[in-house]
Amino acid sequence: MKTGAIEGVDRFDSPGKGRGLRVTKRFKVGDLVFVSPAYSYVLSANERGFYCEFCFARKEGLAKCGKCKRAFYCNVGCQKGDWAMHKLECSSMCAYGENWCPSETVRLVARIIAKQKTQKERDPSEKLLQVEELEAHLDKMDNEKHEMNETDIAALHHFYSKHLEFPDHNSLLTIFCQVNCNGFTVEDEELSHLGSAVYPDVALMNHSCCPNVLVTYKGHVAEVRAVQQINPGDEVYTSYIDLLYPTEDRNVRLKDAYYFTCDCKECATKAKDKAKMKLRKLSEPPAPEELRKMFLYGRSIIEDFRRLLTMCELSLDKMGAVFDDANVYMLHMMYQSMGVCLALEDWDGAASYGEKIIKPYSTLYPAYSLNVASICLKLGRLYTALDRPSQGLRLLKKALVILEVTHGKDHNYVVDILCHGELNN
Repeated sequence: MKTGAIEGVDRFDSPGKGRGLRVTKRFKVGDLVFVSPAYSYVLSANERGFYCEFCFARKEGLAKCGKCKRAFYCNVGCQKGDWAMHKLECSSMCAYGENWCPSETVRLVARIIAKQKTQKERDPSEKLLQVEELEAHLDKMDNEKHEMNETDIAALHHFYSKHLEFPDHNSLLTIFCQVNCNGFTVEDEELSHLGSAVYPDVALMNHSCCPNVLVTYKGHVAEVRAVQQINPGDEVYTSYIDLLYPTEDRNVRLKDAYYFTCDCKECATKAKDKAKMKLRKLSEPPAPEELRKMFLYGRSIIEDFRRLLTMCELSLDKMGAVFDDANVYMLHMMYQSMGVCLALEDWDGAASYGEKIIKPYSTLYPAYSLNVASICLKLGRLYTALDRPSQGLRLLKKALVILEVTHGKDHNYVVDILCHGELNN
């Protein structure tokens, strides 16, 4: 397949940003800008048995691989379709048993290498950019990232050496860096992690904290939809990070993961920072140094948080002495607390945290945010289970309005909500 084209979109040199995508025709909110298959993808090990390894369909009664008993498929067709990739893991999983534990990144890189060995022409996912052209940023990697990549390379050799011929070490390091900088997390309608994938053409989009498109998934196929009107000649921007946090925090995340800082309108004006860092009304305002320490504490909890509900509650008490409940670091901790409550089947506790989150989320996130849709779905479904149908219906309808724009009215997530009676009184 020769260098291709995507209708309505072309590749160009974006001033100050390098390569980018721009549109050649007008797209209105909700329009599908383009679709891209994955160059390579892998289902999360945690989702095995719930989703088909090949097509990522979510269904009951999946058939398991007769040899390893750990991969599941819709039917014989899906199993045959996946064999070229699954055979890299099947025998190894049998041999190592419970000790088979490569990371998702290692599994994805193994599949990329296997595909490159047999690929004879340009892949349909590479109409505008080939995998080999993806940025690696080898020269910007610090010691910690280098050690992590070396650990992954060692795991790749350990688990895949019998079934895969490896390129030289520097080439392996480049591929891991390319995946870390350009890989995508495939998520469901509640933003639950389903797997990882590489989409070269989608990776051409540059970042903005005021994105005009969102990337969603139909199975493992990426769909790029407009969330703002985009006019001919406009650059296509997505967001690489969670946009909830204030400007300084967002740029720390961007610098750490992608080696740049953002100069978009939101970062230049910091328009939402005051609302995101809302403080309690105290008789004596906290000193700037105290605020700074609390800001750093809030960010460290996000980065290192692995504790359960007690830790969440203690953190909320500590930050709550200074931060308002609508402060983004309070909201993050409440979201974590809600997740822990759901895991512990404390439905009332989960609903209580969700109720505190939903209004600030709707204000602080951009229009048509997947994060807002996700919390509306979770809380709406929770209300329904708690026999609070009118509240549940209201939130499910709000989620549906967003999903119809971000995923399209024919997406199975939208259809499932409508067809399974979730919107019935």
